[in-house]
Amino acid sequence: MCAAELADRIDAELRARATPERTERERAYLKSENVHYGVTVPQMRQAVRAALQGVQLDRIALRAVVTDLWSPGASGTPVHERRAAAVELLERHHSVLEIADAELLERLLREAGTWALVDNIAANVVGPVAEREERFGAVLDRWLVDDDFWLRRAALLAHLVPLREGRGDWDRFSRAADSLLDEREFFIRKAIGWVLRDMSRKRPDDVYEWLLPRARRASGVTIREAVRHLSVAQRDAVLAAR
Repeated sequence: MCAAELADRIDAELRARATPERTERERAYLKSENVHYGVTVPQMRQAVRAALQGVQLDRIALRAVVTDLWSPGASGTPVHERRAAAVELLERHHSVLEIADAELLERLLREAGTWALVDNIAANVVGPVAEREERFGAVLDRWLVDDDFWLRRAALLAHLVPLREGRGDWDRFSRAADSLLDEREFFIRKAIGWVLRDMSRKRPDDVYEWLLPRARRASGVTIREAVRHLSVAQRDAVLAAR
């Protein structure tokens, strides 16, 4: 089965689950200008699973299907659920991706335009590739200083899962977070706090020691997220320092 045929199969599965009355509500919630079928995230995942039955994807085929699903197509306007399905495919097959795929991932992040796509690409696709590929660190460093705040957010959220699970490159993330701590962009402030919050479940002392001397610099949203799982004494100390 060629990439276009698989993309069409996924599209058909998505349309079969569409609920048109959801469309405008979803577009408003995501502040989206894309086409929406009105398919929930669980339904999107069901559609992808159904379409993939009996199908094996290597790296080349994966890139081709993702590109097909992501593109605007004949309408000239991207379809949100097709893009979400492309991200789901990347999550399922991230193990075949390489450093050479950084350019594709960057393009998707730049074009996504919404946290609903960016966050999954960053945490569940870029994150695992960066953990395997040491050279991806240079890509994350470049994204940190990009004008596109979605790329800066992705450079932070790439660390989310490994740090949440008690491993990961804490030194790299802490440097990145420190460099962006004075950002006024909400999505950057929230991302820093989110990673710190999840990491603090396993390494609260590291989070506390990093956050305390930066409490006056950090935004309110960063602090609120970061202190959620700290001890009462640690939380009170951070809030007092702020």
